[in-house]
Amino acid sequence: MANRTDPLAKSIRGTNPQNLVEKIVRLKIYQNSCWKEQCFGLTSETLVDKAMELDHLGGTNGGNHKPTPFSCLVMKMLQIQPDKEIVVEFIKNPEYKFRALGAFYLRLTGTDIDVYRYLEPLYNDYRKLRLKSSDGRFTLTHVDEIIDELLTKDYSCDIALPRIKKRMTLEAIDTLEPRRSALEDDFEEEEDKDEDDQLATGLDSGSHDKDYYGGRSPTRERDRDRKRDSHRYRDRDYDRDRGRGRDRDREKERDRHRLREDKEYGHERDRERDRERDRRRGRRRSRSRSRDHKDRYGDERHKRHARMSASPKKRGEGPDVEPKKKKEKKDDGTDHPDLEIAEANRLRASLGLKPLKM
Repeated sequence: MANRTDPLAKSIRGTNPQNLVEKIVRLKIYQNSCWKEQCFGLTSETLVDKAMELDHLGGTNGGNHKPTPFSCLVMKMLQIQPDKEIVVEFIKNPEYKFRALGAFYLRLTGTDIDVYRYLEPLYNDYRKLRLKSSDGRFTLTHVDEIIDELLTKDYSCDIALPRIKKRMTLEAIDTLEPRRSALEDDFEEEEDKDEDDQLATGLDSGSHDKDYYGGRSPTRERDRDRKRDSHRYRDRDYDRDRGRGRDRDREKERDRHRLREDKEYGHERDRERDRERDRRRGRRRSRSRSRDHKDRYGDERHKRHARMSASPKKRGEGPDVEPKKKKEKKDDGTDHPDLEIAEANRLRASLGLKPLKM
């Protein structure tokens, strides 16, 4: 019962707020004596008093990964879920340097815009803090370093931080104003103060410096150069990040174009392969037709040639030629075989022999 989340608490990022801490770290916090003895009956009002007693930050330390009181208070804030106004006032309190506890809770549960809006002003807090490392040793750190870790890292105090959008992205969609550094205000105030001093006093040294440097004050020039350098560095970082984004977009566009070309080339290659296959089929079909044509007409020509080259007796011309020759012999008056055979048959008949065939 003591470890349950408040029934009136809202889900954070679609889950129970206590689930934002890993299960292993959560179970170690539940078993810690600080959680059982000092965090048992805390409410939103008494939590601030307990947080002001902190003397160091940290996650888990030692061989058995014992959680620190800082981790126990973070878990208690996730359990009771204090109002946003209480957390914001806790962060804005300038007298309490351990307001990093409220910043850590807001980093876990707040929106992207709230995280940048309430945590970036803490970059100007340079007060020292004690940090207990995982080996149990204390190291020196500062509030601005903790804020930078919350805004740029994925882990802090052995707890995974939810992902947030980059400031450049939020500025591009006009949901967050560009960040203005406190150093710019200091430079402008110092420049205005120098101008007022020079106009009020009109000292000879000032006029001598002004005349010596061609009407320009060395102090103002240094301040102006420092301000110009700060603007240039910030613009260069912004342009570099934006250029990297453009390079990534161009690389993605080139990849999409390359994939599209490869796909079109593959389709064209398939179509060319189909056309070549159809052409080969057409050539094979035409060769087969010409071969059939040659075979058919070649057989006819061969038969015709065989008939033409056959002997006259096979073509049926023998019986017609012989009678013509016999008739020609009879007509020219040289030889008469029929008369001779008839004469021979008369002699044979007188002798009693068989007649000769005509």
